[in-house]
Amino acid sequence: MNKDIFLKTQLVATIANIDANTKPLWGKMNLQQMVEHMSRDAFKVASGKTSFPLMSPLEHIPKLQDFIRSDKPFRENTVNRLMAADPLPLVHTKMDAALIELQGEIDYFFNVYDKQPELKVLNPIFGDLDFELQIQLLHKHSVHHLRQFGVELQ
Repeated sequence: MNKDIFLKTQLVATIANIDANTKPLWGKMNLQQMVEHMSRDAFKVASGKTSFPLMSPLEHIPKLQDFIRSDKPFRENTVNRLMAADPLPLVHTKMDAALIELQGEIDYFFNVYDKQPELKVLNPIFGDLDFELQIQLLHKHSVHHLRQFGVELQ
């Protein structure tokens, strides 16, 4: 699977095909909260639009980046130290608007790296990530949340 093409052109359509009332197999977020989380906490951080200080010890970064490169999935109920224990309130009143925002953040991310291919953006957990590592992480994160709602990618 071409991970960057999937993120750019198929992720939003894949989510749009999930029934909005689908209960998660784990975790507290509903489908729209997950979509808004991916916009706000994944793509905005990856593009540098939102930033946080590094939270991981420097000596852990190589091992954390090896995890990004691996085929190992995120565990169910992985705790994200940047997120509150309970999901944030919805920003959008309708799922369609949340999906439009997500596609906009995806497009923005790719535009940033099209203009600056050598750019590295600080991820607060995984350290400085170049385009390749961002794609690996965003794909792994997306697959994790798709699995949360019962979608297994081929």
